[in-house]
Amino acid sequence: MPATANEPIKAGRKAPAFKLKDQDGNTHALSDYAGRPVVLFFYPKDNTSGCTKEACDFRDQLPAFEKLDAAVLGMSILDVKSKAKFATKHDLNFPILADDREGDDGKPDPAIAQKYGVWVEKSMYGKTYMGIERTTFLIDAQGKVAQVWSKVKVPGHVDEVAEALRELS
Repeated sequence: MPATANEPIKAGRKAPAFKLKDQDGNTHALSDYAGRPVVLFFYPKDNTSGCTKEACDFRDQLPAFEKLDAAVLGMSILDVKSKAKFATKHDLNFPILADDREGDDGKPDPAIAQKYGVWVEKSMYGKTYMGIERTTFLIDAQGKVAQVWSKVKVPGHVDEVAEALRELS
């Protein structure tokens, strides 16, 4: 059963493939990480307070993830240029991927966020809009989703992911 516009894909399913550019213009495909676990976190927007805190928490704990042979990848809308500014400003030392395809109507059409079921309708101050719901996927070495954290609250989240990764290993 495919993910709906409001529901992330479930644990046990094969993680959807992707091929996107990072902050340095390098292309990353999920298949590049075959044989090792991947932590893929979707965040709403570069350089906002919650997204910055989350990315910096992953940066600070990256050695613990690397000890478990796991790759950490961040993903959001906006282009490679925005990702480069974000990564440089906060010394992010892992790939930040740009899911920045533009639709025929000129609005964002983030294909990968849609495949993962994290491109959702949101509302703020009575206005509705489409955006990324902060969600993290732990993908096992065989390419299957092992665990999903939806509607992530940033404080303590990276520790939860690290613990789940240790249990997976």
